[in-house]
Amino acid sequence: MTTDELKNKIRNVPDFPIKGVMFRDITTLVKDKVAFKYVIDHLYERYKNKKIDQIIGIESRGFIFGGALAHRLGCGFVPARKPGKLPGETIEESYELEYGRTSLQLHTDAIKKGDRVLVLDDLLATGGTIRATTNMVERLGGTIVEIAVVIELSFLKGRDKLKNYNIYAMLDYDSE
Repeated sequence: MTTDELKNKIRNVPDFPIKGVMFRDITTLVKDKVAFKYVIDHLYERYKNKKIDQIIGIESRGFIFGGALAHRLGCGFVPARKPGKLPGETIEESYELEYGRTSLQLHTDAIKKGDRVLVLDDLLATGGTIRATTNMVERLGGTIVEIAVVIELSFLKGRDKLKNYNIYAMLDYDSE
C-alpha cells in the first residue's frame, strides 16, 4: 500500500473540534481491514527485533494501534489515560493544549526499571501528550526505544518537544 493509498483511508474533517482545524480521522482507516492490517504489519516489521517489553498507547486512539501491535509482538500493553480512569496508584504529568491544560496518568507499576518501551499514538501534532507520556515512562525507570505515530502533522512542530527521541511517522501532513 502506498502512502497516498493509506492517506486516502483517512477522513479529513474541516473545523473539528474547533473552527480552523482540519481533523485527520483514523476511524475510516481502522474500519478498513486491509488498511488496518497494513499499518499493524508495517509496524510489526519495524519493531519485531527491537526487544520491546511494553507498548504505551495514549488515550484513546493510541489504544487501537498499541493493543493490536502489542499482541502481534508478544509484549505488554500499557494505557496512558486521562485522570480518574485508572484504579490503582498512578503518576501524572500535565501538558498544554491549544485551548488549555490537561494531564495523563500511568499506573506506578506499569513500567519496571529497565523496560524497553515503545510509545505509540495515532497522531503527533504539538507533542504535548507524547512528551507527557515519555516523562512518565522515564520517571518509572523505562527506556524509550522509539516514538511511533501513524500520522504526523509536521507543520505544528511537535518534534521540537521530542528532540531527544527517535520518532517514526508512517504518514506526514506538512500543512493543514
